[in-house]
Amino acid sequence: MIAIIDYGAGNIQSVSKALRHIGCDCFVTRDSEKILTADSAVLPGVGSFGDTVDSLNRFGIRDAAVDFIKSGKPFLGICLGLQLLFPGSEESPDAQGLGIFGGTITKIPNGEGLKIPHMGWNSLDIKKGSRLFKGIEEHPYVYFVHSYYLTAQSRDIVAAQTHYGVAIDAAVEQDNVFATQFHPEKSGDTGLRILKNFADIAEGR
Repeated sequence: MIAIIDYGAGNIQSVSKALRHIGCDCFVTRDSEKILTADSAVLPGVGSFGDTVDSLNRFGIRDAAVDFIKSGKPFLGICLGLQLLFPGSEESPDAQGLGIFGGTITKIPNGEGLKIPHMGWNSLDIKKGSRLFKGIEEHPYVYFVHSYYLTAQSRDIVAAQTHYGVAIDAAVEQDNVFATQFHPEKSGDTGLRILKNFADIAEGR
């Protein structure tokens, strides 16, 4: 059973719908005990870094997310859910992320005629051997909506990159933790395959 962590993000239902479409049992919750008893968890995210941190703290689920990750059970962050795995963001300098990984979240440079936020389909350069991208063709197109981007401290955790004026670390994975800057639930068949890969990992396949 997959827990979808609910702190009020707008894309909760689309993530839930996508998971159910591929045959996953999932439930939406902001109950810490229910999160911790799930087999795997997904942290979706849209909106600002600081507001999201405030919501996680207000609902008392920040510690539950960290404890879940430390338990070793599979965890997937989506969009802002990726950024929250890092210490902080240039968007909200006073807000503290979960600090699972080291890296920086900075604003995409406004140059070369690029529109900010970065919104639309971009191709990925996938790291060989990634479990999250198992069975996916090279350079797949996925859907992004974001103004801030990750530069991971350790290149070992980067599972995929894209380019939008700068090199963007678009997905990370290490041990039981996975995350994508793009929205798999909005990325067609490729996104559904990514979610299915995560579900298979959660089921020990």
